[in-house]
Amino acid sequence: MTKNKFYITTPIYYTNSKIHIGGAYTTIAADVLARWNRLNGKSVFFLTGTDEHGQKIQEVAEQSGKKPKEFVDEIAKGFKEAFKLLNISNDYFIRTTDKGHEEEVKNILQELYDKEYIYKGSYEAYYCVGCEQYKTESEIIDEKCPLHNRPVELRKEESYLFKLSKFQDKLLKEIKSGRFCILPEARKKEVISFIESGLKDISISRLKERVYWGIPLPFDKNHTCFVWVDAFWNYITGLKENKVFEKFWPVDIQLMAKDIIRVHGTIWPALLLATGNKLPKTIFVHGYFTINGQKMSKSLGNVISPTYLVDKYGTDSLRYFLMRNIPFGEDGDFSENALIERNNNELANKLGNLISRVSTLAESYGLKKKAGIQLSSKALIKSISKYFESLELDKALNEIFAFVDKCNEYIQKNKPWETHDAEILYETANAIKDFTILLSPFMPETSEKISRIFNFEISLKSLKSPLNISKIKKSDVLFRKIDSTIDIGKLGEEKQKNNKVNKSSKIPGIMTTIDFKDWQKIDLRVGKIEKVEEIKDADKLYKLTISIGKENRTVCAGLKKYYSKSELLNKKCVVFLNLAPRTMKGQISEGMLLAAVNDNESQVILISPEKDIEVGSKIR
Repeated sequence: MTKNKFYITTPIYYTNSKIHIGGAYTTIAADVLARWNRLNGKSVFFLTGTDEHGQKIQEVAEQSGKKPKEFVDEIAKGFKEAFKLLNISNDYFIRTTDKGHEEEVKNILQELYDKEYIYKGSYEAYYCVGCEQYKTESEIIDEKCPLHNRPVELRKEESYLFKLSKFQDKLLKEIKSGRFCILPEARKKEVISFIESGLKDISISRLKERVYWGIPLPFDKNHTCFVWVDAFWNYITGLKENKVFEKFWPVDIQLMAKDIIRVHGTIWPALLLATGNKLPKTIFVHGYFTINGQKMSKSLGNVISPTYLVDKYGTDSLRYFLMRNIPFGEDGDFSENALIERNNNELANKLGNLISRVSTLAESYGLKKKAGIQLSSKALIKSISKYFESLELDKALNEIFAFVDKCNEYIQKNKPWETHDAEILYETANAIKDFTILLSPFMPETSEKISRIFNFEISLKSLKSPLNISKIKKSDVLFRKIDSTIDIGKLGEEKQKNNKVNKSSKIPGIMTTIDFKDWQKIDLRVGKIEKVEEIKDADKLYKLTISIGKENRTVCAGLKKYYSKSELLNKKCVVFLNLAPRTMKGQISEGMLLAAVNDNESQVILISPEKDIEVGSKIR
């Protein structure tokens, strides 16, 4: 085993269906950890792949009119293509139908049989085909598996069993001591409780006449290997096929969702103990996804493809959202609106605007090294390292973007567009270098773009060295804003194209050929301005707190030139509610006010209801 090494695995993904956002989440998290350890000079092996045997795949393939191997070949190809789109830097993609894997599994089964850890008998228990797992009575609700909502089968058949019960005390000792670490703590307690309830010997085979799609047992050709025993061994065969087992075993971190923690916390380490292999150092369990507050389910039709998301929003926007929006290890909700909001407010407004502004100014006024440093990244580097050690990936991103905010505030305070101060620009560019290198495991493509703009390498050496002065050119737009609701300027655009309306008939900014159904999308409400505040460094904007009935909205409005605070306070107005939030001068604005504006914008008058009407009333 190499000391300065890092071996990380994802679960291998079951090929009964295409990849969904849950699998993408686990794999991106593993990729972030792999890239971080490479950045820190470690020798890294990152393994992922597909699990391709078992009754469930046999059934799905037969239903689709395909042979199992033909079926899994198509699914595995889809996983590989999705991982490429997600910029996954895995060192190897293993498939359990690989010949090398199948032969190694046969060798292990023979070894376990020869050591008398496997014996022939019969097994009677409730079984869920969806989980490919036997279930205890406590795991069944109304004779159904609660995870798959399908009836369980009471099975009793000839089977070969593994002496899992023999390892109960040893497993408890390893887990409680922390030598076999399970995180978060709640999952560790779950596994301990499960083991203390009593481990029973488990079936590790199926009659071939029932399940032919599996690896035959080397000591009995009438049986095929149970899919879990086959699948577990990928973590070892992936190394052996690349001739790096001695260098990288044991695995440092195994990532997975909580539905498979019990088998990974019992059967898997027991097999390793039985064969004389070291146990994994850490198993880390993340939570489940909901989609817009609902459980992700094929039957509900809300399973989201990562390929669709990458095509629509871009790889780094998706990676950023998944890693920042959901505390690592907890359940989380996915919504496209939340993704869009983070893309617009954090990536486009904060990060993108900072890079654009500093590179534009640096192109004009150059960079000059500064003696004293106000934008020091030493504390940031220390805290990011700490968060990676504790696997708090969302907190690491929060810290990085707090530093991005600090850089934006520094530029805004010092106004180099007025002073032409090349020292201020150098200090900010140097800070950009540092946070970009720390950001690179999460957003590799964006980080590479920024490194080319400011001419530095993504490396530990570059992180520890000051930025070299070079000729900077203005950056292209890193992140484009995405409209989550309505783009007024595009309403009716397709209809205009089809009808070839004369351009001279357009009202500026709004197409005259808007369909009524498009107009109905706009949510206009009567509001009342409850509070008027100044915004720091804003010459035109007020920050308005507006009541719209049961809730308040914050709206930033460019009304300083036209209204005093007292004139606006308690004034009724018309609020455009369903616009995507955006950041203005560091403030989140959640709507827009309707106003009449003359041609040269010398006069702006807020539109107000003619007579008194209840706040929150709809405008139709």
